[in-house]
Amino acid sequence: MSRKPNEDHVFYRNLNRWYPAVQRGRGIYLYDTEGKEYIDGSGGAVVAALGHGLREIEAAMLTQLGNVAFAHGSQFTSPPAVTLAEKLTAMAPAGLSRVYFLSGGSEAVETAVKMARQYQVDRGKPMKFKVISRWASYHGNTLGALALSGHTGRRRYYQPLIQHTPHIVPAYCYRCPCGRLPESCALECADDLEKTIIYEGPDSVSAFMAEPVVGATAGALVPKDGYFQRIREICDRYDVLLIVDEVMTGIGRTGRNFAVEHWGVKPDMIVCAKGLGAGYYPVFCVITTEAVHRAIKEGNGNFVHGHTYSQNPLACATALAVLDYIEKNDLVRSSERLGAYLLDKLQVLYRHEMVGDVRGIGLFAGVEFVRDRKTKEPFPPARKVNALVSNLAFDNGLIVYPGGGGADGVNGDHVLIAPPFIITEGQIEKLVAILDEAIGETERSLR
Repeated sequence: MSRKPNEDHVFYRNLNRWYPAVQRGRGIYLYDTEGKEYIDGSGGAVVAALGHGLREIEAAMLTQLGNVAFAHGSQFTSPPAVTLAEKLTAMAPAGLSRVYFLSGGSEAVETAVKMARQYQVDRGKPMKFKVISRWASYHGNTLGALALSGHTGRRRYYQPLIQHTPHIVPAYCYRCPCGRLPESCALECADDLEKTIIYEGPDSVSAFMAEPVVGATAGALVPKDGYFQRIREICDRYDVLLIVDEVMTGIGRTGRNFAVEHWGVKPDMIVCAKGLGAGYYPVFCVITTEAVHRAIKEGNGNFVHGHTYSQNPLACATALAVLDYIEKNDLVRSSERLGAYLLDKLQVLYRHEMVGDVRGIGLFAGVEFVRDRKTKEPFPPARKVNALVSNLAFDNGLIVYPGGGGADGVNGDHVLIAPPFIITEGQIEKLVAILDEAIGETERSLR
């Protein structure tokens, strides 16, 4: 379909793309100003966990607006902030007992890095400053978060501005960086962390950051059982904090409150989460241990950090309403059950030769496209296969989240599927049917 760029004064992300104007949302659907209906099959960028137009959330927000919308966190606390922190620490793995609120994912990632750094300084280890992360990862778009992200395409323009940070190989079973098959894997990808800590110098390493299930850059990479247990052991051995980035996977996306719970591992910090505000209001947080909180309290006494909208009452009240709705409707369990149904239905996509891998956990699934299924050779980036599939799906009323560069930072195509937790089995079948048609049409166009 030929499309002209929007001729208005908005600076869009894609300056050569035409964007329809969204008018309203209800349930899993969005509607544009022309009346066209779209299944929000990815919650935007894995945000709209509860779908759109929930009156319960709207009512809670209006009530808080009637009281107070904003008060600065350096001057006030608020009942919603106190109650939300209590709820989150009860939901998190045992031992994580303090919550620092933010208004963006990149903000939250950089907050965790600075919190780890101040923790090390305030407990008398000022040489510990490096944060190790992984290739094929995404931690945000601000320069600090981008430095941690392991995605060449996103980093390339800004490389001269980016501080060097060490990276290790990803837990990418479909394209094992260690050349192993699942049956012969000895978790060498996890052991790469120990090697890197030793090379960098254990006395210089503050923390290791990883997504429990990789989202935007590689499409729902689920690590092998034992991976995060090994990572936790290595971090403990070298006195390194473990930070898990659950911006996409918390709250409930993978069928657990937090994805790291699948492996029974307690991190030192959890960065959370698009699903916390579910698209109704920006609210993110860092959940950390009492040990980290105590070190800073007994050291400097102040966390030398802050953002204007951190901890604001409206954000916290919105998140409380989201958590109440999830709990009332048992949606974390629904995510687990419907996620298994989604993954089963997605298997039909293997009938297309360009589908190399279908993977996921809970309502968080990825489909990777390849030029050759036997060799796993990716398509040339210039073909923009992920965009072709997602654009065709969009034209047919389905929104999925496209991504490229998963194979090596430049090559590789996938789409991410992360619908609202309220989706039904029938709606999943419709979602898969539209995606199936879009992949088939793309495959024919590439011949």
